[in-house]
Amino acid sequence: MKSSAPTLRFMGAAGTVTGSRFLLTCDNTRTLFDCGLFQGLKELRLRNWDPFPVEPGAIDRVVLTHAHLDHSGYLPALCRDGYRGKIVATAATHSLCGILLPDSGHLQEEEAEYANRKGYSKHAPARPLYTEKDGLDALEHFAPVAHESAVEGPGGVRVNFRYAGHILGSASLLVECEGRQRRRLLFSGDLGRPLHPILRPPSPAPEADVIVVESTYGDRRHDDEASLNLFGETIARAAERGGVIVIPSFAVDRTEVVLFHLRRLIRGGRVPPIPVYVDSPMALATLQVYQREIASGCPEIRAGITPDDLDPGDLREIRSVDESIALNFEQGPMIIISASGMATGGRVLHHLAARLGDERNAVILVGYQAEGTRGRRLLEGEPTIKMLGRYIAVRAQIVNVAGFSVHSDQPETLAWLKTAPRAPEVCYVVHGDPAAARALRDAIARELRWNAVVPRHLEQVRID
Repeated sequence: MKSSAPTLRFMGAAGTVTGSRFLLTCDNTRTLFDCGLFQGLKELRLRNWDPFPVEPGAIDRVVLTHAHLDHSGYLPALCRDGYRGKIVATAATHSLCGILLPDSGHLQEEEAEYANRKGYSKHAPARPLYTEKDGLDALEHFAPVAHESAVEGPGGVRVNFRYAGHILGSASLLVECEGRQRRRLLFSGDLGRPLHPILRPPSPAPEADVIVVESTYGDRRHDDEASLNLFGETIARAAERGGVIVIPSFAVDRTEVVLFHLRRLIRGGRVPPIPVYVDSPMALATLQVYQREIASGCPEIRAGITPDDLDPGDLREIRSVDESIALNFEQGPMIIISASGMATGGRVLHHLAARLGDERNAVILVGYQAEGTRGRRLLEGEPTIKMLGRYIAVRAQIVNVAGFSVHSDQPETLAWLKTAPRAPEVCYVVHGDPAAARALRDAIARELRWNAVVPRHLEQVRID
């Protein structure tokens, strides 16, 4: 069969941050880069329930940049619906997906059961997108590889995994597509920060014909010092009031970054030594993975970091549902770190429902809050928030600490792109809300003089 021109299709993370899915068709084979969940606005979440844009069984290989659910969380549904190939990812991404994917299915089953029991779902009955078993089944497809290794695949597609510095196991992907002519594509994945407190910085950008770059914070600059000061001051003042500080946190990496900074602030006397509860089995399992990798001398870890750097002192692990419920009756001062990071689900909802109505308390947002999420509504100052079928008055202090993000900001992204040996023919800007993606596109065109484009959802482009 005569091969057609290679193409790239943007099946997610185009015009929005989440739902990372990019389909490369080369020499009559299909490689899917990332397979994530859409999150945030209802219209985006509903895409998770749509039929996949291509027949899952027609995909030859899946390659992941990292384990976060907006990059990996649709895999259980894809495998259940007929995908039979390998899922290629770094060994650490495999380990973290081993925690995240079954847990995601379990949480969806729990939330559907709760909605049915309380009667607040519009659907009768409410059902999960996929189950815990689906998550476990998807893990059977994984083929772990090492960082800085190149893997050959169907259609002459060769993938090199380079350090991305975003979370443990995260990779930027250099893809070489032979086909009718040799083409080099670079997927940044979620690009980390050069000053991530735990992980080594991203590898320089290699030479590529096409670059696909994220833009989550494409329209802003992080202020690390101001963020750390605000974080410490908010905790100290809430503790003085006898309040409870609730920190909605992504289970992977963000919890570790929060614990790292808490240890520094407590040891430096800027925050009182109060109990720190981590109420998320997924976050606790992830913390064990990080501590194990740190202790083993993993090359992803920044030099000088030890497992003790993730222990703020009075760290208390909450595992069972009963322990989580009991925590809502405890008095402050104390800190509760719980998932999910955008307050879209998980145990943090119960803590927010219990604590938002008390002005002594504080809620600290430490990561990106997608449009349409409860975290975003808290950030925007809404006086009431609906959760668990009822409206909760917001009287607690709400604070945004954007500098704790492990996504690069605009200057850091531009600096990474400048490390490329030459300009690509085109740079596609993805993984950003429309304003952020446009801002980064304009900055790339202005400062680098590159051809930069914000692709549309489901748009397909030739890369020959």
